Amino acid sequence: MLRRLVLATLATAAGTAGLGPLPPLNLFASPDTLTVTVEKSGHKEADGTFRLTCGDRVEGDHPAAEDACTRLGQLAQEGDDPFRPVPRDQMCTQVYGGPALAHVTGTWQGRRVDARFSRANGCEIDRWENLEPLLPLVRG
Repeated sequence: MLRRLVLATLATAAGTAGLGPLPPLNLFASPDTLTVTVEKSGHKEADGTFRLTCGDRVEGDHPAAEDACTRLGQLAQEGDDPFRPVPRDQMCTQVYGGPALAHVTGTWQGRRVDARFSRANGCEIDRWENLEPLLPLVRG
């Protein structure tokens, strides 16, 4: 609750300081809650199913919970959807980043997430690395 109050106060101060309009602040947004399953990463401690909740408090058994929530917050500020699949017509370099696979489900920014990740080509590798440390650091 304190975090929400601070954010609301900062938004009001920025607006009155002439910094321009800020995006609407949803004080009643539910926390981001994700389940991340990783396999074939090549790192025993990175493989498994982990839960993560990012909100007023960081919770869950994700091995890099704080950093993962920080990264998800940055991606939310950028306004892009890191869970969106690579478009079918996207040209991708044909490099192989290894056999690692991940599946992320849950809710992020009020939207349902059901995304699969691999390292099968350059586009998929970029997509994976964009979500590090939610997805583990893996180099093929």
